[in-house]
Amino acid sequence: MTQDGIERPAAGAVGGAATGANILLFEDDDALSGLLARVLRADGCHVDVLDSADDVPAAAKLSRYDVVLSDVHLANDTNGHDVLKRVRAASPATPVILMTAYADIEGAMSAVGEGAYDYLAKPIEPTELKRMVAEAIARRKLASGAPEEGPTRPNPPVAQIVGTTPAMLSVYKTVAHVAPTTATILIVGESGTGKELVARAIHVKSPRKNRPFVAINCGALPESILESELFGHERGSFTGASATKLGLFEEAKGGTLFLDEIGEISPKMQVQLLRVLQEGEIRRVGAAETIKIDVRVVAATNRDLKSEVSSGRFREDLLFRLQVVMVQVPPLRDRRGDIPLLIRHFVARHSERLGRPEPRVAPEVFEMLGGYAFPGNVRELSHIIERGMLLAREGVMTGGDLPPDVTQAWHADEQGQGAMGSLADDWPTLADLERRYIDRVLSRTGGNKTRAAEVLGIDRRTLNRMFARERANQQGTPLSDEDLDAMDED
Repeated sequence: MTQDGIERPAAGAVGGAATGANILLFEDDDALSGLLARVLRADGCHVDVLDSADDVPAAAKLSRYDVVLSDVHLANDTNGHDVLKRVRAASPATPVILMTAYADIEGAMSAVGEGAYDYLAKPIEPTELKRMVAEAIARRKLASGAPEEGPTRPNPPVAQIVGTTPAMLSVYKTVAHVAPTTATILIVGESGTGKELVARAIHVKSPRKNRPFVAINCGALPESILESELFGHERGSFTGASATKLGLFEEAKGGTLFLDEIGEISPKMQVQLLRVLQEGEIRRVGAAETIKIDVRVVAATNRDLKSEVSSGRFREDLLFRLQVVMVQVPPLRDRRGDIPLLIRHFVARHSERLGRPEPRVAPEVFEMLGGYAFPGNVRELSHIIERGMLLAREGVMTGGDLPPDVTQAWHADEQGQGAMGSLADDWPTLADLERRYIDRVLSRTGGNKTRAAEVLGIDRRTLNRMFARERANQQGTPLSDEDLDAMDED
């Protein structure tokens, strides 16, 4: 909360951005224009008021303004849409915010599609007016600033594994070792962690890379359809089988067949798949003869198949056949260091797919996503970035473009971690700040001291000594280094 009583947006880069800004206001209602001008001037803005789109200044003068505000209905039979067109033509980088009554909102939404920054619905709330103006200015500054630091790279492939954390390096090493072999592989991980990407990487790095990679989600199909999809069928083998159909095992000849969600298949399908893995042959539905196949099987699941075996829902002998080698793909919460890299990866990927320029990503986006739990893992991050790119304005994606789940979690975390708020709030000592940061890391790691020590870049012994010293100081009995050494020996 600032001195003027206005609660600023969550994104720190936006708050206060309007101070000293030049605003051009189009409004033909003298009372309303006077009120809006007073509100903005009270926030430190310089405001000029015009009442007709005919008065839009030339490009040189227009470029002085940080934001243009315009009512939809103006004098001389002009309107805010005229203002938008003329401003966009003369100074495309200048954000235009339309003010509109309820009945005009559909037209205002269309104007957003034509390049308007946003629209305000009447009656105008002063807090929302200030917030939107500040946000528009902040976006413009980010859009006109220097590009983000970091190496540039060509457009990435449509799909690839991204990550440099120890957890992902372990995955890379396993892939590198097993890809050149013929071993059947089981990939385990939560939904959305990128198990199919790992399967494709195994295929690409194998001698089969020039042969087909065929994927199927076993959990998405009922048993009868899955059987026909995998093994094929003969003409007339069931109602509707008007022609012989090759199954995916045959389509993947010489290549790799990826069986996603293998834990969902029925007991009957488990028996049939076990036979394929043991004998290297299939039988089409309705056929009398078997067909030899040359296919590498890579399976994936988000289930604990050992527990499924214990409960009798999955065959133990099939599990043994599938997990000749097992690859564990970590959830995103266990590889947070990869989040900035993944954000940039998805921005580049979606930009190429959507056919639009890459937006700049405001710093608070990295901070907010870096603290999010990501129940949907990497897949959820991809969707969040795509959504943010579609909502981004002025070529900048900010925290305001992120979904409510992310922003609400961020607000809750900020409230819960108020001790790590602005240093100006209480001017903590360096030792106090260190303790607060350690407490925050412990909170984020669920109290796991070993994990917290890794995040802090120290060993657990050092962390324990820090806690012991802190407790002793609180009790008024400070410990010397000799005392701590003696405790370690004990």
